Amino acid sequence: MEIKNAKISSAELSMSDHGCLTMWLMLDGGGWGCGFGGYCLGKGYLGATEFEGSAKGMESIMRIMDVVGVEKFTDLKGRYVRAELEGWGGGINRIGNITEDKWFSYKDFFRKEVDHGKH
Repeated sequence: MEIKNAKISSAELSMSDHGCLTMWLMLDGGGWGCGFGGYCLGKGYLGATEFEGSAKGMESIMRIMDVVGVEKFTDLKGRYVRAELEGWGGGINRIGNITEDKWFSYKDFFRKEVDHGKH
């Protein structure tokens, strides 16, 4: 694992991915770039008659905003974060606040939900 600084070049919420609401942060590390996100946070699509929200999905968005240090989703773009990278060809394990020891990992966050369901 390697930790590098990166700038959030875009922050998107989209329901164009097979009827799932997803969030993507595109990170620019000055010579490297990668997306962080893609988890299904809710269900719906343009023209649907029913939509299904996810409390865990909403919480994940709020936790990311907290880690980055913004109160508005639109303020994510342009902010700097630390990214824990898996290595060449891999993804981003988690993102962290640029100066504080605050981190968010989709894998760990949603794994807790699965682990709690096993008890």
